[in-house]
Amino acid sequence: MRRLFWVIAVIAALMLGGWIYLMQSTTGRIYLPSGTGLTAKQTCSLTFVSGLEPDRAQALYITPLLGGANALISVDIDPDNQRVSSAVLGFLFKQTAVYREGLGCTLVHDSDAFDASASLPIVNGPDPMTLDTGWRDAHFDVEALNAALDEVFTEDGRNTLAALVIHDGHLVAERYAEGVTETTPLHGWSMTKSTAATFAGVLVQRGLIDISAEGQIPALVEAGRPGITIDDMLRMSGGLDGFEINDGTDPNSEMLFTQSDMATYAANRNVIHEPGEQWSYQSGNTILAGSAMETVMGDTIVDEVSTLRDWLFTPLGMNHSVFEPDQSGTLQWSSYMYASARDWARMGELYLNDGRVGDAQIIPPNWLTYVGTPTATSDGQYGAGFWLNIPGLPSDTVVMRGFQQQWTFVIPSEDLIVLRMGATLNGDGGAPDFARAVIAAKQETTPAN
Repeated sequence: MRRLFWVIAVIAALMLGGWIYLMQSTTGRIYLPSGTGLTAKQTCSLTFVSGLEPDRAQALYITPLLGGANALISVDIDPDNQRVSSAVLGFLFKQTAVYREGLGCTLVHDSDAFDASASLPIVNGPDPMTLDTGWRDAHFDVEALNAALDEVFTEDGRNTLAALVIHDGHLVAERYAEGVTETTPLHGWSMTKSTAATFAGVLVQRGLIDISAEGQIPALVEAGRPGITIDDMLRMSGGLDGFEINDGTDPNSEMLFTQSDMATYAANRNVIHEPGEQWSYQSGNTILAGSAMETVMGDTIVDEVSTLRDWLFTPLGMNHSVFEPDQSGTLQWSSYMYASARDWARMGELYLNDGRVGDAQIIPPNWLTYVGTPTATSDGQYGAGFWLNIPGLPSDTVVMRGFQQQWTFVIPSEDLIVLRMGATLNGDGGAPDFARAVIAAKQETTPAN
């Protein structure tokens, strides 16, 4: 009996030691919690926001990202309460995402600090944009344009879900994967950063913020770092420590999938450079910029989303767009906007129209110059929320770009918006080639007398 006691004691000690080691390691602190957070959050959003079948959402967006943890992580969908939970081995590192109408899904780490009843329904309905075949036929080699669509939809792991082309305000090409339509909100990932930069323009146009002024970002002021500006954050040059490789072990993964207050987490990273001294791509930067903008958008998450819709989405006709917050109520300005392909394209069109919608000046007329001016030390590749200098495309091209190969090209010299969205991992989604092929298919014609 005594021998059995000691065997049990040794096994228990080994298990306890293993658990302590796991919890102190990167695997326990970040990787596995990030995996359950990713699974719960993405399954919730893709199911209740995008309307995809859960099995398809899992296969496209989630399973390829989990790697070796995939076999350990389970998911439980509660359609009645619109909640999704995920855990390792059914009970470890459990995380739950909650859907709220019009506000999307949020990872809830403390249910007592979360208002699950908040909502802001979207009145959307059909999208009135239609394919303009007459304009297409007059300005493009239709066979070449269709061939470009065929190529970007090739099934070689690309998993393209949507592609479209707008020329001079006319929809000239559009295609969707099965189960996706022109009104399906698709995850833009870091294309959301371009929304942040665009909405900064909205607030500048209204005289509500000065992006170059110090002391405007509450979490940074509280952290004793008031000298970092909104412009610094939009340009990824605030000087905070961090790196973003999206492998489940980096600070960005920890922020997105384990933190209740992402702005506070980002604001308390170590300072390693003076503002403006070094470019470093980090989602936390854009979240901090957005948190500053929220100070003039209203007192509650419902107020803030109402303002975003009233001042940007509705004037542009972006009626199938959902912007998700974290548990603290801060909108997730770096990564969590879902919008239809047409809605993403409409935001790009705002830049081709000098910031105007009809008679209304939504953003300053020079805002394209602002977002398209390269940030120092970025090697010319990044402006403010937009990527620049894509090989083989006109030099004035600015790009909304997100993880898993989300691309929206804004090409002023060609009067083009070219978009490709999907779920590509570790491969070529074909978006830049698609944009180059669209330009090659253009043919200016002179109308017959």
